[in-house]
Amino acid sequence: MDVLKKVEEILEPSLTHMGYEIVRIQMSGLKRKTLQIMIDRLDGTGIKLEDCEQVSRYTSVLLDQHDPISSAYMLEVSSPGIARPLVKLRDFQRFIGHEVMIKTHMLIGNRKTFPGKLESANESEVVLTIKNSANEFEKVSIPFSDMKSAKLHIPFN
Repeated sequence: MDVLKKVEEILEPSLTHMGYEIVRIQMSGLKRKTLQIMIDRLDGTGIKLEDCEQVSRYTSVLLDQHDPISSAYMLEVSSPGIARPLVKLRDFQRFIGHEVMIKTHMLIGNRKTFPGKLESANESEVVLTIKNSANEFEKVSIPFSDMKSAKLHIPFN
């Protein structure tokens, strides 16, 4: 089993009970590894520093008990911020109607970057309304399997 999936399995029930959801878990760094756990509140209110501190202390104890990561690492707990990553199907469904930025691994219609309005999401794909090269609105379907990254997008115009 993937180490990050194992970490999520260990943490998710307890964090949910505490009123938090896991947005994303990722490991970064080569020599000095950092385990980043991005959280959000289930009640929809913003994340405060105290939330990150509380989750960090609790997570540290749980990970020490279960020891799913064999090498040394730094633990970082953070909020999703204004450009919140969209990772799970429920993230996409929650933010239908919002502006998003999706990047793909492969070209879809001669492009890899898709800023647009999130129209729908199901188990296999999302549908966006985007502006095409003729500056006209069109709908585009992007399979989850082709997504490199997705996040909320705040246009500054």
